[in-house]
Amino acid sequence: MKQEYDILLTPWKIRDLEIKNRIVMAPMGGTSIFGWTEPNHFDKEAAKLLKHVAESDCGLIFPGVATVKDIIGPLWLYQNKGKFKQLKVFMDELHKTGAKMFIQLTAGCGRSFALNDMMVSLLRNKALGRIAKPILDPDFHSLAPSPTPNRWADDITSTEITKEQIAKIIYAFGETARLCKEAGVDGIEVHAVHEGYLLDQFTLPYVNSRTDEYGGSFENRYRFAVEIVKEIKKTCGEDYPVSLRYSVVSKTKGFREGAVPGEEFTEAGRDMAESERAAKYLQDAGYDMLNCDNGTYDAWYWPHPPVYMPENCNLEDVAHIKKFVDIPVVCAGRMTLDAGAKAVRNGDIDAVGIGRQFLTDPEWFKKVIEDREEDIKPCIACQTACLTMSKSNGTNNSQTMDDSTHMCRCALNPQSMQSSKYYIREAEIKKKIAIIGGGVGGMEAALVLRKRGHTPVVYEKSDKLGGVFIAAAAPDFKKHDKMLLRWYETQIEKEGIEVRFNTEVGSISDLDADAYIIATGSTPKKLPIPGADSAVSAIDYLLGNREVGDNVVIIGGGLTGCEIAYDLHRKGKKPVIVEMLNDLITTPNLCLANSSFLRDYFKANNVPVYLEHRSKEIGDKCVVIEDKDGNENTIECDSVIVSVGYDPAPLASPGKNVFVVGDAGKVGNLRSAIWGAWQVAMKI
Repeated sequence: MKQEYDILLTPWKIRDLEIKNRIVMAPMGGTSIFGWTEPNHFDKEAAKLLKHVAESDCGLIFPGVATVKDIIGPLWLYQNKGKFKQLKVFMDELHKTGAKMFIQLTAGCGRSFALNDMMVSLLRNKALGRIAKPILDPDFHSLAPSPTPNRWADDITSTEITKEQIAKIIYAFGETARLCKEAGVDGIEVHAVHEGYLLDQFTLPYVNSRTDEYGGSFENRYRFAVEIVKEIKKTCGEDYPVSLRYSVVSKTKGFREGAVPGEEFTEAGRDMAESERAAKYLQDAGYDMLNCDNGTYDAWYWPHPPVYMPENCNLEDVAHIKKFVDIPVVCAGRMTLDAGAKAVRNGDIDAVGIGRQFLTDPEWFKKVIEDREEDIKPCIACQTACLTMSKSNGTNNSQTMDDSTHMCRCALNPQSMQSSKYYIREAEIKKKIAIIGGGVGGMEAALVLRKRGHTPVVYEKSDKLGGVFIAAAAPDFKKHDKMLLRWYETQIEKEGIEVRFNTEVGSISDLDADAYIIATGSTPKKLPIPGADSAVSAIDYLLGNREVGDNVVIIGGGLTGCEIAYDLHRKGKKPVIVEMLNDLITTPNLCLANSSFLRDYFKANNVPVYLEHRSKEIGDKCVVIEDKDGNENTIECDSVIVSVGYDPAPLASPGKNVFVVGDAGKVGNLRSAIWGAWQVAMKI
C-alpha cells in the first residue's frame, strides 16, 4: 500500500463504536438488506454483496436505504419480525470480518418519489388509486411538507403530509431501530436531511410553506429530523450511534433547476450560512455523525455525480462544515484516495465515503492494500445500471420496470446484485473460441471464457484493443474510461489471452475454432441531406482524425452529441446543438443526474440548443435547419459534427456455434455489451 494512504488504515470512533479504518461504503438505494420495492424481507443478493465488501477490508458499511413503510404492500418495516432474525445471523457473520454496519432508514422520498406512468395513472384516476392502495400507494410515498410539484411527473402535485402521518413515521423509526439493535446492527443512519428527500424537504423553504410547528422558523423546519433522532435514542439508548445523511448545501436554484459547478446563482435551498447552524443544531439534538455530500433531486448531479462532475466535488464544502461540529464527518462524491487520505490527515474529514466503486469491484480497497491497483476495475460514473431513473421533457420516470425493481446493478460488473444470474462455472468441455472484434464486448467475453477454462483468441483489425470505446474515452473528462481500457489490456495480458492485432477477418470460415463470437460493433448512420459528406463524424472528432473550427454545429442531441458539445465548450469553442426531438438525451434508463447536468450546463453557459428542428442541408460554413412548423433558419459555422446514431455491423449472423455480442447485434451501451458478453460466454 502506498505510504500516503496509511492514514486510511487508522481506527476512529462514532460515540464508543470503534471503526477499524477510514473507508466507508456509502449507501446506494438498491443494496438495502431488506430489499428495495418488494415487500420487506431479508435480501440475499444485498447480503452477499455487503459481506463480500466486508471481507475486502471495508471499515464501515451502509446498505441502501430502507423505507420505514413498504413501497409495495401495507406493512411498516417493523411489523414483519422474521427478517430481523435473519439479519441477526448475518450480523454475526459480518462482525467476524472486523467491519461494522449501520442500517439506513428513510421517512420517504416526498416530492422526489420517482413516479412512473403506472403510478401517475393511479394518481389521476381516483377509483383505480383506491383499488390499488393496499398494494401500491404512490400518494402516500410522494407526500411532501406542502403541495409541491413532483420532480418526475410534470402535472402531479404532491399531497401535504399530516401531523398524524408524521407521528406514525417517527414511531416507525424508533421501533425499527430497536429491532435492528437487537439484531446486532451497529448503528442507524437517518435518511435524510439530504438530497431533497422528505426530511430534507421540510428544511427547505422553497418546498416547505407550512404554517404549523413543522414550517416557518429554522427550529420548525428541522423539527421532524430532531424528533426522529430523539425517538431512536429513547428506544435504543443514548449510547446507540445514530448517523445522519446530510447535504451541506443544496446547490439548487428552484424546482427542477440545479446549479452546475462554478455557476453564480441564488440558493433556493440550504445555503452554507444555514448549514453551519444546522449541522451544530442536529449534533446537539443527538446525531452522532454526519454522512455528507451536497445537492437535491433538483440538482441531482451533486449527490450522484456523473463523469462530468469534478472528482471530490463535495469535499471543500464538507471540510468546511466539519469546523462547526464535534462529531465525525464523512464525505462522499467521486472521492479519490489521494484527496481523501490528505483530507483525513489534515483533519478535514474523518473517513472517505465510496459508493459505486464497490459495485464495480467489491475488492478494490483490498487490492489497494495489497499494491494491486492495476487489478481494480474502475467505476466510470456512467450510472447506466446502478441508478437508471430517467426523465426528459414530457415524460414521467421512464426507466423500465426491471430496472426500477432491481436498483444498484453495475454496467461493468453484472455479478453485482445479480450473482444468481451471472456467475463463473467451469466448462465441462473446453473449447477454442474465436472472438472477432477487440472492443469491450469482445474483451469481456474473452475474460469470462478464460475463467471458465476455454481458450479464447481475439482477432482485432486495428493495432489496439477497445473498439469504439477508444473514441468514447477520448475527452479529457473521461479519465476513468481510459483507466477501464488499461484495466482490460492488463487483464487480457495477465490471463494470457491471445490477441491477433491488425487482422481483419473476412469470413468466420477462415478461422479454426469450435465456436465464434461476433463483436464487430457498429457503423455511424448516414445523414440523408445535401452536404452531409462534408461533415465530421462523431468518432472522427473524438479520435482527433478531423479538426474543427471555433463555431461548431452538432447535429444530434443524444448522449454522444451532448458530450461532444460539452467537450467543445470546455475547450473554449462555441458549439450549437440541433435536435429533432423535444429534449436532449431522451434515452430511457439514462440517469437523470447525467442528463440534467448536461442540460443545466448548456443553459448556464448559454450554449444554443435548437429542439424540434431537423437539419435540411449542410452548406459551406452553414447549416440550414427547419422547425416543426416548417420555418427555416440558417446557422453560420466553421464545422459540422454529425452524431445521429449507429447501425449494427455484424460479420456473421447468429447460428450454430455463432454468437453475436454488443453493438454488432443491437446498438446499446457498455452495459448491454458487457452483460451480453457474459450471457454468451456463460453458455458456451
